[in-house]
Formats: sequence, C-alpha cells, structure tokens
Amino acid sequence: MAAGTGSGSHELWFDSGRVCLDLVNTAAPEERLAEAPRLRQWLLGAGLVPRGTPLDRVAYDWLPPFRALRADLAELVAAALRGLPAGEALERVNTLALGTPPGLYAVRGDGGGLVRQLRGADCAALLAAVARDGLVLLTDPEAMALLRACDGDGCTRVYLDTSRGHRRRWCSSELCGNRERVARHRRRALAAGPSA
Repeated sequence: MAAGTGSGSHELWFDSGRVCLDLVNTAAPEERLAEAPRLRQWLLGAGLVPRGTPLDRVAYDWLPPFRALRADLAELVAAALRGLPAGEALERVNTLALGTPPGLYAVRGDGGGLVRQLRGADCAALLAAVARDGLVLLTDPEAMALLRACDGDGCTRVYLDTSRGHRRRWCSSELCGNRERVARHRRRALAAGPSA
C-alpha cells in the first residue's frame, strides 16, 4: 500500500490499486485537487510522470478537466459496483481515452544511467492516460471482481482488494480501519458500563 503525501486530512493517497481510482479518491471527504500545486503533486504521486518532469505548465485551467474526468470515472465505478449500466459518462471517458498519452523515452541521467522522461505531457495527454486506465479497469472482469467501496463510516473511497483472501474492508487500515476499531472499542466500553 502506498503512503499518502501531504498533511492531515488533506493527504493524497495512492493505495487504491489503479491510477483512475486514485483520481476518484481525491474528491472525498473533501476536495484534494483545489489548486494547481496539488494536481502537480498528484500527477507525480500517481506515477503518471517520472520524477524530475517539469510540471510548471500545470495551471489552474487543468483542474476543471481533471475534476470532470474524476466525476465521470466515479459515476462509472459506482454504476459498476451496483451492477447498473454505464451512463453518458462512458462516452466522455471514451472520447478522452482516444487522445494520445504522453510518450515515454529514456535519456542519460547525471550519473550516466538511463532515466525516464515524457514527451508531450500536456493536459490532454495526461487525461488520456487516466481515461485509458479507467477503461482498462472497467473492461477487465478479473480486476472488476476486486473492486470494492470502503466500509468505513462516511467514507466513499474505492479500491481493488488484492489482499489475501480478498477480505479487505477499508480503503486504508490506518485510516478507516483504525477509526472502526476505535469506535468498536468505545461501543464495547459503553455497553460494559462504568468499571467498579
């Protein structure tokens, strides 16, 4: 499970098992892509761009298209979890996925070894990469069988359950799992009444 980046309740987490789900999970419980620096941080953390990729072109005008893709992917994932047919969101995601994702190439780094770089890492190309990841997930029956919604109280995060036995209940054992364990302990303590 990948660790979060950021601080407090505004952390970005990259532990859902798919880039498209990591994007979906940036919406709740509060907006995590409120400004361009956070989108830059998300693009790096999600692995869409190699470390060192210049992201100074990522600006405020990139936020609305990423949020729109996020909403469409969330709609498609929610429909899939409920066994419902895909709505108009599918057409929008299909259209974005037709774009050309960034090209990957290797160059010599400072130490002489090869390092990855991207060519054409503009907004449309990165949206295409995330949209394609969403379509790959949605059309893969084995992956879809692992798709889960967090059981945490009030949590709307989604993830692929790759745990042994496929019994994972929470988006994060450290977050929602810990909250559930604390709540269960409190309920037991209240039911037991004051100690003598």
